Amino acid sequence: MSRVYAWIQRHPKLIDGIPALILLLIGIAALTATNGSGLRKGLVAPLMVAAIVPLVFRRRWPRGTFAVAAVAAFLSFFTLVGAFNAADLAYPIYLYTVAAYCQRRWSIPAMVLTYIGALVQFGLLHLYSDPSSGQCDQTGPPPAQKVCYQQQASYNATDHFNWVTFLFVAVFIAGLVGLAWVAGDSMRYRREYYVRLEDRAERLERERDAQAQIAAAAERARIARELHDVVAHNVSVMVVQADGATYAMDQDPEAARKALMAIAQTGRTALTEMRRMLGVLRSADDVGTYVPQPGIEQLGDLLEQVRSTGLPVSLTVEGVPREMPTGLALAVYRIVQESLTNTRKHGGPQVKASVAMMYTDDCLVLRIVDNGRGDAAPGDGMGHGLVGMRERVTVFGGTLVTGPHVSGGYAVEAILPFAGPESADRSEPQAESQES
Repeated sequence: MSRVYAWIQRHPKLIDGIPALILLLIGIAALTATNGSGLRKGLVAPLMVAAIVPLVFRRRWPRGTFAVAAVAAFLSFFTLVGAFNAADLAYPIYLYTVAAYCQRRWSIPAMVLTYIGALVQFGLLHLYSDPSSGQCDQTGPPPAQKVCYQQQASYNATDHFNWVTFLFVAVFIAGLVGLAWVAGDSMRYRREYYVRLEDRAERLERERDAQAQIAAAAERARIARELHDVVAHNVSVMVVQADGATYAMDQDPEAARKALMAIAQTGRTALTEMRRMLGVLRSADDVGTYVPQPGIEQLGDLLEQVRSTGLPVSLTVEGVPREMPTGLALAVYRIVQESLTNTRKHGGPQVKASVAMMYTDDCLVLRIVDNGRGDAAPGDGMGHGLVGMRERVTVFGGTLVTGPHVSGGYAVEAILPFAGPESADRSEPQAESQES
């Protein structure tokens, strides 16, 4: 059936030409069988063609074809030939087309005009056809017929006009006209409804694509932050250990060996974290084990790793520790990691750092302070670390303050609410895939 419907949609003129041809043949046959002068038939024939042939073009020009048919119907009132009634079947089709393809400001006047035209035609036929009178010769000259019809009209209108029949026919015509208009108006409403559904589906698809692009951009930003944190921290540790091994290689081979072992261990740790982080980019068919993201519990290992590079760091915890979402714990870990990485890179020699965690009823206050160079330290021109920390804190509805400390050095203070935005915990995956 879908192929049939598609073929019909591709050939609308051919489909509309079929009823036009049928009505035209019926009208010609009825006109041929009607008694009357050749002159009157010659007037009726072009009017009948003008009323039926536009059916072929009704979909493309609904108002124009209706207007042509209406003019033909108006001129037919003066012919008084019943054979032209075969074309009357086309008028409900024109009305349906106007109601289906045009707004109601056009279809309602077309309905009223069609109804009035039908009543006028029926009234004229009723007035000028008196079965008890055969005085009018339709084959005679037009002036004589005019006088005869005027006399018969006066007679019928006063004595023999059946008002009951007229009212019954008026109601019947109103039903037909109303049915054609309702069918066309319903089709127009259905078509507009489908168009609105298609527009809505397209809009939702565009919004879905936009949301997917936003999510992809957010994921890329998250991966960029993670890569920066992992690479910057571990590579800086490896650089410090390599420098130490270079200086100690001749004087203290054992210390050099330990430094090289630390470099190897740090490299393995970096690879592990990168696999963990990039596991979300793997296809769904890949199978791997799942390990949790680093959090509060891994801060001790992080500080030990930092101390092994020669940076003294202390940890102070105040208040009652509490469970927190995985994403928030990861943010705390990354902020501490990035802050200590910056201290090691820019703090200068003999620098020390301290990490303080203060648990309150509704938030965690995280403070990392060092006694290094502060603002006097040369930058590397990148600055992604502070941007990443600020983004992490903003995700959870917190605040981040960075800058020189009053007693010298540099300070990073983050206030992270426990009850942040609902989407905060979804901003970081709770578990990521790692190759075994």
